[in-house]
Amino acid sequence: MYNLFEDEDDIFQGSPKSKFLDIVFNANRDLVHNELARLMERMAVMELLLHEQYGEEGIDQKVRQYEFERADDVDMMAKNLYIISVGNVLSRNE
Repeated sequence: MYNLFEDEDDIFQGSPKSKFLDIVFNANRDLVHNELARLMERMAVMELLLHEQYGEEGIDQKVRQYEFERADDVDMMAKNLYIISVGNVLSRNE
């Protein structure tokens, strides 16, 4: 769920997530399409790797467990991925 006050203390006037959403909704459609396709392909590879290691039923359980045990790391990685995706779209927009 989006926190309306998430950006209040951010010196860049927005969190990585809010900036990503701004870019997704406002940048060149083809550039955003390419970036979202890249993210889906990468996620598909990760899903297949997890499936090989834990089986179909084990993926969701392992993801939930990891999310719970390493919530801060997951949050930081999500922010980094938002930043990387914004950079990918903006660098191709020039």
